[in-house]
Amino acid sequence: MKTDVWVLIDHGVQLVTLIASLGGIAYYLMAGAAARRLRKKREQDATVKASFPPLSLLKPVGGVHSGLEDHLESFFRQDYPLFEILFAVEKQSDPAVAVVERLVARHPHVPTRLIITGESSYSNAKVFSMEKMATLARHETLVITDDDTSVGPGYLKAVAHSVESTKVGAVTHLYRGITGSDFWSKLEALGMSTEFMAGVVVAERLEGMKFTLGPSMVIRADCLQAIGGFAVLAEYLADDFVLGGRLVQAGYPVLLSAHIVNHHASSTGFVNSLKHRLRWNRSSRFSRPAGYLGQGFTYGLPWAFLFYVMAGNPWGLGVLLCALVARAWLAFELGTKLLEDTTILRRLGLIPLQDLLSFVTWVGGFLGREIVWRNERYRLLEGGRFYRLRTREKKDRMASSAENQDTARAEP
Repeated sequence: MKTDVWVLIDHGVQLVTLIASLGGIAYYLMAGAAARRLRKKREQDATVKASFPPLSLLKPVGGVHSGLEDHLESFFRQDYPLFEILFAVEKQSDPAVAVVERLVARHPHVPTRLIITGESSYSNAKVFSMEKMATLARHETLVITDDDTSVGPGYLKAVAHSVESTKVGAVTHLYRGITGSDFWSKLEALGMSTEFMAGVVVAERLEGMKFTLGPSMVIRADCLQAIGGFAVLAEYLADDFVLGGRLVQAGYPVLLSAHIVNHHASSTGFVNSLKHRLRWNRSSRFSRPAGYLGQGFTYGLPWAFLFYVMAGNPWGLGVLLCALVARAWLAFELGTKLLEDTTILRRLGLIPLQDLLSFVTWVGGFLGREIVWRNERYRLLEGGRFYRLRTREKKDRMASSAENQDTARAEP
């Protein structure tokens, strides 16, 4: 009897891994086709603009990481007639202040302001910074980019074309992962270009864009005010995801631009890279629980390997080979052709390891609700909200102290 039970369990596991493998292979093919469609659309839409609206660039920064000065300087070197750059840091003592001051000195022709925000009153300090900058921005169109993003000199012209040629509430951009100095950042960058962007192009193809991407977001000030301003994002970790969703709910479409920006993988070392992946996965799990569960079917290669191990027969080997070919084709269509990432073909051999690490951290996303972000610990709540543990502990101590004082005063 026990033998029969184990046989049934073994067959059941094989069936589950087979279904997941075939679903993953189908996903690879769908994502590759969506990437090819976007590339052809970009070629058809390539035009030259004659006039350009003024733009305000909002850059929240905090701390200094490898390459920061070069990344920020790419925004000063824009081939664009009228734009300003606003930087925001929490404290004057932040080492990023010196970086910004050097850039301002090198580019005096670019209108630039540095804002010291003070300690954030929001759980999401980045959103607090964006709100402060938006209040002081001179222009109607706001261009928001992360400090680990760099762009080419034609970036703002592409922004202007997207904003003016379509009636949208926001524009967000495709990005390719740029490797840092170590092996783990290479894996992370490879995942950005060939895995994460696959989910983006599939979502855009199936239901249109219902979110924006943090490395590059463009929004009109009137649309931002219509959804309640940045304050509505104050308690959310995935502010870019929530921003796009709120805009779509309010009737303002979000456009995915096929113009490419660079997202630099700045997490060096295995531990830092693992923390970054876990943070992203846990954030996704709480922000979109159903979608996060469905994300499991995008790991065709790890599932196919598990099926091969379980089956141990030519069918298992055949499924694994199909998954390898489909995954390589997706990497080529998405990373090499659409994102124009010249490193992809040289790193194809790393994709199985990258996908395995991604799969493991996807599983890890189901375990626990705490994350580390900018050296602070946070707890995630249902719906994607979060709070800083240090702030909550401080409030609890103050409340406890006040309660003790009230008790002492009440005693005769």
